[in-house]
Amino acid sequence: MKAIVVTDQAAGTAGMTLVERPEPEAAGNDALIQVHASGFTPGELSWPSNWTDRLGRDRTPSIPGHELAGVVTALGYGTTGLSVGQRVFGLTDWTRDGTLAEYVAVEARNLAPLPGDVDFTVGASLPISGLTAWQGLFDHGRLQAGQSILVHGAAGGVGSMVTQLAREAGAYVIGTGRTVDRQTALDFGAKEFIDLDSDTLENVGKVDLVFDIIGGDIGKRSVGVIRAGGTLVTIAGPPEARPADGLAIDFVVESDRAQLREIVQRVRDGRLRTNIANVADLDDAVAAFNPTERIKGKTIIQVRP
Repeated sequence: MKAIVVTDQAAGTAGMTLVERPEPEAAGNDALIQVHASGFTPGELSWPSNWTDRLGRDRTPSIPGHELAGVVTALGYGTTGLSVGQRVFGLTDWTRDGTLAEYVAVEARNLAPLPGDVDFTVGASLPISGLTAWQGLFDHGRLQAGQSILVHGAAGGVGSMVTQLAREAGAYVIGTGRTVDRQTALDFGAKEFIDLDSDTLENVGKVDLVFDIIGGDIGKRSVGVIRAGGTLVTIAGPPEARPADGLAIDFVVESDRAQLREIVQRVRDGRLRTNIANVADLDDAVAAFNPTERIKGKTIIQVRP
């Protein structure tokens, strides 16, 4: 099969190569998936799991990518809950070969049915962004109707999902980003926008929840806008500062079939829009991940036409 592999962490996305690899086999409780579309997060090349297995042993050349939509072609011993020929989407294990390939073996529990009226490219754009937003808002942030939330990177792949889900939950959403992101963030449902290039973040007032995907200085300054009893939720690593009278939570997204069902249902009925900026074929994936201009939104690889 065709697959994208990486062997050198320092090379980043420029070190990706399209090669021929053996088709994987479905182990116990696995499903073998014919990949139709794959999502990829460039930041994942900094994750240790992309380069070593659970025991710390080198596993390169490895296939990156952890989001997929495709069709079940085989089931491993003991696999239940799925059937051959079924359309599925989901988030794969961090320490196994990923989804930038024509086939991938995935634990069945990490997959959810993909309804026939949802395109494969849309399905592949949902797992990381959708689950990160859902878990950050509701599992960790405990967001309630009537609360206020500051969403950093509100025009991006994760931020746009956070903005939409928070708005639907009845929260007052303030988005942040660069100057060119203003209208996109407002279109996704932010009531206000803070331009991080020119506005003063501290002028936003006090909010109940900050959802941070940036970290660094922005993460530290965000602590000052959280009201007493509020929460900072971040996916940018352990926070460098914490609210004096509140919570700071950093987390890693996990696959959850029930949450995937909730997310895709919202796409079906129009309550949730994906933020796909570019769709490229597998043959053009390396170039797509090394764009000459800034891409606002996710890049999806269409593995099968």
